Amino acid sequence: MEFLRNLFSQTLGLGSGSGEKVLNELTLEGVAQYIQSGNCKNIICMVGAGISTSAGIPDFRSPGTGLYANLQKYNLPYPEAIFQIDYFKKHPEPFFALARELYPGQFKPTVCHYFIWMLKQKGLLRRCYTQNIDTLERVAGLEGEDLIEAHGTFYTSHCTACLCRKEYSLEWMKEKIFSEQIPRCDKCSSLVKPDIVFFGENLPARFFTSVPKDFPRCDLLIIMGTSLQVQPFASLVGKVSGRTPRLLINMEKTGQSDSLMGMLGFGGGMDFDSEKAYRDVAYLGTCDEGCLALADLLGWKTELEELVKKEHNLIDSKAKQEKAGAANQGARTAEEAEESGKSDKPEQPTEEGDSKQE
Repeated sequence: MEFLRNLFSQTLGLGSGSGEKVLNELTLEGVAQYIQSGNCKNIICMVGAGISTSAGIPDFRSPGTGLYANLQKYNLPYPEAIFQIDYFKKHPEPFFALARELYPGQFKPTVCHYFIWMLKQKGLLRRCYTQNIDTLERVAGLEGEDLIEAHGTFYTSHCTACLCRKEYSLEWMKEKIFSEQIPRCDKCSSLVKPDIVFFGENLPARFFTSVPKDFPRCDLLIIMGTSLQVQPFASLVGKVSGRTPRLLINMEKTGQSDSLMGMLGFGGGMDFDSEKAYRDVAYLGTCDEGCLALADLLGWKTELEELVKKEHNLIDSKAKQEKAGAANQGARTAEEAEESGKSDKPEQPTEEGDSKQE
């Protein structure tokens, strides 16, 4: 039993925990006090689809409203097939049809996204580990170094041919998707796929190289908007030290220790309610509500609300400018086409010209 305990602890990051209490109380207030104490300097955020739902992007598993519950129109053998690499290579049409509906650039970052950006600006964010592929973390201001996009991203795309692997930009892929073309490589004509991780593919190498560097140094783990059902992402909650507080902001409690792990003596799962609970806090509600509540306790609420308003106005203004530019370009193209049509017509001879020719 001790051998198994050590083996799982080393391979899955499931430690027994030291039981040392860092938070004054297991509440959002206790977390805020800890952040303000000066002892919390390296915060890691683990986020999932729940942080983007208020932007209009559906999550995956919510009954009735989740993405998997609304894919009947694509005639899939089962909902997850749309993200299965083998199915995609044979039938790419459903994925690219879905991509047109959910494509990055059509949505604005949420309060939660900007709260994470504020953590960075205040020198508290070590890294944001995201399961999302919508790139809203980047739109909110986080840069590549701030992010581990565990399930990949739409930000870049690559040819699927092993001997080619030519890279394509977000704009190139967008043009193909919205012109309803299946993206094909300019070089070898193979299928081009956004750099998101499909079922059956490996996670990015940077995920595996960053985890051992980031999580042992983590002072506070904030988990938001994820069901913690997909591995290996879900196992990250057990990668922090046994004394590191963990805050879950979610519609329901998740990531809790199960009975088998408890029998084996593993403490990787979260414990919110038992008599032994000493570091895990759950805020049940939307991610935006949780971030606003925490920001309020930290004295950041007004700053956060003003930031969201300002950034959303900038995004709306840019969208209007782009729309106006596209309309002007369309008008110029129509004028040029009309002028070109006129110049192509043969000149009609005048009566005077006719008499001279005679």
